[in-house]
Amino acid sequence: MSALALVLVLIAAVLHATWNLASKRAASGLPFVWTNGVLSTVLWTPIVAVYAWFVPSTFTPLGLAFMVLSGVLHCGYSIYLQRAYRAGDFSLVYPLARGTGPLLSALCAIAFLGERPTPLALAGIALIIVSIFFLTGGTKLFVGHPHGPAVFNGVMCGVFIAAYTVADQRAVLYAGVAPLLIDWGGNIARTLIFAPFALRRWDECRAAWRDYRLECWAVAVLGPAAYILVLTAMKLAPLSYVAPAREVSILIGAYFGARFLGEGEARGRLWATLGMVAGVIALALG
Repeated sequence: MSALALVLVLIAAVLHATWNLASKRAASGLPFVWTNGVLSTVLWTPIVAVYAWFVPSTFTPLGLAFMVLSGVLHCGYSIYLQRAYRAGDFSLVYPLARGTGPLLSALCAIAFLGERPTPLALAGIALIIVSIFFLTGGTKLFVGHPHGPAVFNGVMCGVFIAAYTVADQRAVLYAGVAPLLIDWGGNIARTLIFAPFALRRWDECRAAWRDYRLECWAVAVLGPAAYILVLTAMKLAPLSYVAPAREVSILIGAYFGARFLGEGEARGRLWATLGMVAGVIALALG
């Protein structure tokens, strides 16, 4: 991986953990997601307009299809993320959501694509599974889990993360869609899909803006910025390098949960998070 790609990924990891912290503080569901989506559209559309002015062949039918697909997948991700944050600690949900994506991608490749991982990759898969086991409560799984809804919704986040990462990477590398456009177009698609539901809950949308205005700004600005940096890095380095480097964000998230939210079980979750990062790296190198 080039130095530039690594720097972009590390900056994106900090931004990603930061906007997720803001999302956790709000955790008010679809009204919050739709409100920051509208704000993001307003903020980023002028930038896209300038880009389109200098690159006239920006929009293609295939590119638009990828934008819609990205928006649909991000709908599922956004809803499950909000549900997970309402149900559980940030230091539990964030590493769980980020760590299960690479694991699920690898398991699907083995099950459906006939891939045969190396011993190092198998060790990485095993390490991720063990780390998730301890992150989500360890032996408490067998005696009634105290964070069941948070774990379920966090894993579902991982499912959608795996799906949209692959789809958006294909859009950038093989369909030639600019990272700025895939994020902007996906956000517009998601906002339009959510619009009918948001309008029925207009009072809640107004309350989300009134009570969580700073969080809306954080998600609207930092969310797209982080993802655009990651997609740009994918153009400079293989996904197998970018994906594990990106997972440093789960260490940042575990720290944020302990430092800013005063969440318990910090030491155990940090060790589990370290194991998960090591597993993702082994999986990628294998």
